[in-house]
Amino acid sequence: MGSRQRSNPLALAVLALLFERPMHPYEMATTLRERRKEDSIKLNYGSLYSVVQSLERRGLIVAQEVQRDGSRPERTVYAIAEPGSVELLDWLSELVAVPTKEFTQFEAALSLLGCLRPDEAVRLLEERVSRLEQELAAADGLRGHSSMTKLPRLFYIEWEYRISLRRTELEFVSSLVREIREETIEGLAFWHDFHKQ
Repeated sequence: MGSRQRSNPLALAVLALLFERPMHPYEMATTLRERRKEDSIKLNYGSLYSVVQSLERRGLIVAQEVQRDGSRPERTVYAIAEPGSVELLDWLSELVAVPTKEFTQFEAALSLLGCLRPDEAVRLLEERVSRLEQELAAADGLRGHSSMTKLPRLFYIEWEYRISLRRTELEFVSSLVREIREETIEGLAFWHDFHKQ
């Protein structure tokens, strides 16, 4: 499978779940939520079914059995196929080993920051600082939450990564606000002149 078809992290998550054991889509969704993966991978039930169908069409997973529990609808249990295991390990290896340029919205905003007046930029950056501080405080509270203490660290390592990125972002934005306020940022005179026009 070419990298063009490797753009959906939910497909990777489905392959990883089925690498563990066969499951039906409802169980996949439940497992992802129990492990708080919706914080890292966009998850909704409709798109999960579409991903499962796509993976099945491409021969990466196979329907193993259909279960029926009383009056509930039938549930198809899927298993990973050999090509799916190969794809999972190849795709995951590439994501772990190869840094890629990710175009974040905040980076785009920073690249265009000069369009805002310096005082407005400071106000908005301070608002971001406040929101980052709130997010980090909530994350500290979540650290002791039962959903995380029940799982081995391996199952929420991406959460630690995200928190580390947020702390770094908070440090960067706070420093940027200080530089603009203290008028030590290079190019400030040009920035002010630009908005006088």
